[in-house]
Amino acid sequence: MVMYMLFSKFGVGFLRRTQVYNYQHKRTLVNVKLKWVKDRALDAVVSAERDLKAACVLVSIISSSSHGCLPIYHLTCHRGQLGLPYDLKVSTFVRRYPSVFLESHVLDSGGTRVPCFSLTPEAIKLQQEESNLVQKNRIDILNRLQKLLMLTRDWKLPLQTVDQLKWDLGLPYDYQHSVIPHHPDLFSFIRLLDDRVGLKLLSWDDDLAVSQLQKNSAIQQEEEGMRSGCLAFPIGFTRGFGLKRKCMEWLKEWQSLPYHSPYYDASHLDPRTDESEKRIVGVFHELLHLTIQKKTERKNVSNLRKPLALPQKFTKVFERHPETPYCQTERKICDAVEERFAG
Repeated sequence: MVMYMLFSKFGVGFLRRTQVYNYQHKRTLVNVKLKWVKDRALDAVVSAERDLKAACVLVSIISSSSHGCLPIYHLTCHRGQLGLPYDLKVSTFVRRYPSVFLESHVLDSGGTRVPCFSLTPEAIKLQQEESNLVQKNRIDILNRLQKLLMLTRDWKLPLQTVDQLKWDLGLPYDYQHSVIPHHPDLFSFIRLLDDRVGLKLLSWDDDLAVSQLQKNSAIQQEEEGMRSGCLAFPIGFTRGFGLKRKCMEWLKEWQSLPYHSPYYDASHLDPRTDESEKRIVGVFHELLHLTIQKKTERKNVSNLRKPLALPQKFTKVFERHPETPYCQTERKICDAVEERFAG
């Protein structure tokens, strides 16, 4: 997002791990356990991005208001979307960024002065640039949303779940009004069995039902893997991370197992097998590739268990395969460094 320009640039640190392994076969699964060690540099990056996301949400809220200026009590109503610490006031957060937000005051019905916030000229300009970028990349945005719904069992998700992912997917803040109604041939709002509002995909697109791993394999002309269906994930380990020989042998064998596209039904697979586990890894590999920065919060993934038809305790694959989805100790699944996890 172009709003990054208003904030300091981040460095990216890598999560260091010490190795504590337990290698044993159980119903063809190998139990590989890792002891995680925090990386303070990466923690700082994650923390800074939380502020960025909150600021961008507030910019969208203010810019969509009729007067371009909102009193603090209106902004506080959106606190749940900001992800701020409970002990941090919205007004305190907004005042941290005077290059983005201008403060003035209005009188409420009782004559009390109330803080009111608008956007600086620089922020308005960047917001306009972002709107232009959204328009230029409208097809890409539609494709990301279509592919997300195509990953699900019934081509539908609770609207709340989509809302939680909209930042990661690069959807406009107001996508429910600016995107969905303009494509009645693709999407429909529905009422789910639990009485929540859901978003349903109306038509399947075979051209989109190709995973990133399949695309990359085709580009790299891995003909043998494409013919056999045994595509391997590109992997990478952080500095100082090593595997025992037996674990490396198992990983090599695991990589040679058949690859099942995340866009097609895999209910025939035994969930106790390595082949099923590889399919789960493939689902998350594709999900992360649908996001702009190749990462999302772990809670967002947990909310997708039933729609993606995944087994209980599916998150164990993050512990067993840190070389594929990049896991961060503060409950993050992160593939943020593309040159290490390209593909």
